[in-house]
Amino acid sequence: MEMDMDTSPSYFDPEVLTVRDQFRRYGKRHSPSPHEEFSSPNVSENRLLYDGHSIHSPTNTALLLENIKEEVDNFHTDLYQGTPANPLSASKRVGAGIMDGDDEALFRRVESQSLKACKIENDELAETGDTTFALFASLFDSALQGLMPIPDLILRLEESCRDVSQSIRYGSDIRHRVVEDKLMRQKAQILLGEAASWSLLWNLYGKATEEVPEELIMSPSTSHLEACQFVVNDHTAQLCLRIVVWLEELASKSLDLERKVRGSHVGTYLPNAGVWHHTQRYLKKTGSAVDTVRHLDFDAPTREHARLLPDDNKQDESLLEDVWILIRAGRIEEACDLCRSAGQPWRAATLCPFSGMDMFPSVEALIKNGKNRTLQAIELESGFGHQLRLWKWASYCASEKIAEQDGGKHEVAVFANQCSNLNRILPVCTDWESACWAMAKSWLDVQVDLELAQSKPGLAERFRSRLDESPETMQNGCQASFGPEDWPLHVLKQQPRDLSALLQKLHSGEMVHEAVVRGCKEQHRQIQMNLMKGDISHLLDIIWSWIAPLEDDQSNFRPHGDPHMIKFGAHVVLVLRYMLADEIKDREKLSNVGDLILHMYSMFLFSKQHEELVGIYASQLAGHRCIELFVHMMELRMHSSVHVKYKIFLSAMEYLPFSHVDDSQGNFEDIVDRVLSRSREIKLTKYDPSVDVAEQHRQQSLQKAIAIQWLCFTPPSTIKDVKDVTSKLLLRSLMHSNILFREFALIAMWRVPATPVGAHTLLSFLAEPLKQLSENQDTLVDYVSENLQEFQDWNEYYSCDAKYRNWLKFQVENAEVTDLSEEENQKAIVAAKETLDSSLLLLLRKDNPWLTFLEDNVFESEEYMFLELHATAMLCLPSGECLRPDATICAALMSALYASVTEEVVLDRQLMVNVSISSRDSYCIEVVLRCLATEGDGLGPHNANDGGILSAVAAAGFKGELTRFQAGVTMDISRLDAWYSSKEGSLETPATYIIRGLCRRCCIPELVLRSMQVSVCLMESGNPPEDHDELIELVASDETGFLSLFSQLQLQEFMLFEREYRLSQLELQEDLSSS
Repeated sequence: MEMDMDTSPSYFDPEVLTVRDQFRRYGKRHSPSPHEEFSSPNVSENRLLYDGHSIHSPTNTALLLENIKEEVDNFHTDLYQGTPANPLSASKRVGAGIMDGDDEALFRRVESQSLKACKIENDELAETGDTTFALFASLFDSALQGLMPIPDLILRLEESCRDVSQSIRYGSDIRHRVVEDKLMRQKAQILLGEAASWSLLWNLYGKATEEVPEELIMSPSTSHLEACQFVVNDHTAQLCLRIVVWLEELASKSLDLERKVRGSHVGTYLPNAGVWHHTQRYLKKTGSAVDTVRHLDFDAPTREHARLLPDDNKQDESLLEDVWILIRAGRIEEACDLCRSAGQPWRAATLCPFSGMDMFPSVEALIKNGKNRTLQAIELESGFGHQLRLWKWASYCASEKIAEQDGGKHEVAVFANQCSNLNRILPVCTDWESACWAMAKSWLDVQVDLELAQSKPGLAERFRSRLDESPETMQNGCQASFGPEDWPLHVLKQQPRDLSALLQKLHSGEMVHEAVVRGCKEQHRQIQMNLMKGDISHLLDIIWSWIAPLEDDQSNFRPHGDPHMIKFGAHVVLVLRYMLADEIKDREKLSNVGDLILHMYSMFLFSKQHEELVGIYASQLAGHRCIELFVHMMELRMHSSVHVKYKIFLSAMEYLPFSHVDDSQGNFEDIVDRVLSRSREIKLTKYDPSVDVAEQHRQQSLQKAIAIQWLCFTPPSTIKDVKDVTSKLLLRSLMHSNILFREFALIAMWRVPATPVGAHTLLSFLAEPLKQLSENQDTLVDYVSENLQEFQDWNEYYSCDAKYRNWLKFQVENAEVTDLSEEENQKAIVAAKETLDSSLLLLLRKDNPWLTFLEDNVFESEEYMFLELHATAMLCLPSGECLRPDATICAALMSALYASVTEEVVLDRQLMVNVSISSRDSYCIEVVLRCLATEGDGLGPHNANDGGILSAVAAAGFKGELTRFQAGVTMDISRLDAWYSSKEGSLETPATYIIRGLCRRCCIPELVLRSMQVSVCLMESGNPPEDHDELIELVASDETGFLSLFSQLQLQEFMLFEREYRLSQLELQEDLSSS
């Protein structure tokens, strides 16, 4: 939106002076410092989720450590720069380089050298006024909590826009370059336009209609009382009244600002400045002239058909210009005082007839006048409304006469304003607000005059007869045929027929100033005209058209348009929903388009690092939009700092219910479920050709693990049922972690020193929640305890895995050293013993064997008759490199999987195998196994704890032992799920026992083989382990069932390790005996 500063109302900018100033003699006074008058609003005084310094007192260790690190970084940065620390945190610094779209358009018109010269300062300037975003959020938050009614909220929003606008425009003594100054003026003007729109919204919809107090009703009635009652009851007249009051308030506030900034304002004349001193001195000196007045009474120029001296004429015009400005601002009394102080009390009498009574047809004016009997007495003597019509007719004649004599345009306008002579008012209205005010006030006065003219039977009949006359006669209203009793026929044709016609006149270049026509194209003017018409549907459409993303833009998450317009549109939607939800006809438009605008503003706040504010607005979206918004934000901030992620977590926790309430509102559980589910989905991946594809694939486990951090923050203590929420967060984190642990274990079979990063990232995230759980045992309910047991099993397994890899690291390093020191040798021996001890502790568990649990869902009937296992995996060669699949490889693998069990099993269990290339990752395959459920495998308890037939088939592929496939080729898992399914093939509920059994088939034999490898190494180093025989007995025992988990090749490897162990043992015994 481009603002034309040159055509804006002059009273908007106190620094714009007109030619008349050289004739005005202002009384000067010293004004206080701009810093004392205008300071930026203190946003921290309002209740915000994030006040710029801290969020909540965090209990998370990671968050505390990051806060300390950030403080240290800030300290060093400030020390090097020699400036004090910025109290507004990192959010402003990060966003300092992002400029508004309109600002970019402005800078593109500036020469490139100029742009480079002031780039840094302009970037900082672009962020000035960002306080309105946090301030508006704080105000709306208060309204949501019921601390502030919506009409009061509108007034606070208007006040905030004005305060920030003044702070931008006048809050600094620093001189800026031309481009910077124009940018500041533009931003301040945009905020003033927004303030005007909020003011109109309050006047039209937030302001209650006052009734005429019973104590002010008189009998017989007066024309003013009847006028006020008519305006109260008539919708169109009431609308005009509110528009007039709104525009007068804007002008009045501009005058107040001028006085505040400059220390002076219109009307500050020295006494008797309008007594025509130049003409008086001229008459005393020379006597008289043909074209100069001979007397100094106010009627002399008209009576003598002569003129004043030019200097006095200019002084009079300057005075009348100020009188007009005061009338335009609704300050009639000040205008009268100005006329009296200038020595022209007769002008005050023309402004305030009827003994100075306020004749504006409002209840406020009626109350101000009180129960004054003056008008009643006048009308009892002269007739109802007679004096009022006479006064208006006289004002009409005066305005026409002065115009014919080429009198001052402001003098003409002052008289024309008294009688709705719109043709004589519009020439002095050089801005949109003045023209709109003139039309609305004239139309309002004529509506009142028509009502008063028809209130008496005799007058009504005469009026109707005049209306039947020809248009030519009507347009010659200044002729003698139209007298006072015919009022308001004189000006009737000048008035609009309805509000649409009034707004159309504003667009007419023939009737209004060209600046008024340009003003109609400004965004906030269009908003205000739609508010006047009550066309909320079109209002929402035009706001959305200004901020909607481009059709060819692939990023739906990047905000477009002017930030202040996006902010205004979002808050207008919220205000309309809460204030006019039952009155608006097109509620669907308010819901759908309103959600689009709110969504866009939420995106804008997110892009400006105001994540803590998003929840306030996202909570007002439809449920599915709210969930999608938070899911997208969480995914984009997945790798951000803990501090940023905690802001998003708090924003959702504070403003959304934790669990599902209804479809109209989003909730935290659905958001997190969606984030966790999407984190496991196979992404469209572009692999770096310079790095091994298989290794890149394994690193994706880190991306899955990071998602769990959203569940590991401590919820704020202020939310409802915080203990229950904490337990549910822990349960969900344990459940998802166990799912990932199962997948990570199946890709961590490689005997290399590198630690599986995904699994240990999960363990680090859950350390803090589990620590808090141990301190609050009352939250350990049954459903948490069951998942915690599996988590502890995996914790123990990955501890064994880490110790083995640590030992393996020593082995690899020591193998490169020819002369190994005793210290290094001892370290390797200690690491080997720790590895062996931890593995034996896991394998020797008798009361609760590793990864054996009662199934959550045990089906006795054949309700779910089938079992399915879905796996997405990458084929890896024995060297660890990726084997890219094709149709031939898929067909061969499918045949090999069928062959991993007997033909009898295939037929009896109706086994089905399908292998295909993944549609999202051409390096991966998708495997689907399906079979019939039987007793002990899908029906009833599963006592074998080996996962059943599907686990056996899948394990053969994961171990690389398929007889009819390439030898040693294994499957590295990306995603693994098992389900109970119906006969029709629909997936019903997870079959977790299959995945657990598959993990036992793969992990326990691998753990045993690693222990055998370590035992052999210890024996070769001359440090025989004490528990080796116990390990052998453990594998051979029928009670443990470990032997059934080994494949044929694994048993062969086991026997080879045992052979090496025994050979080394014999060698050691021979060495001991020989020594």
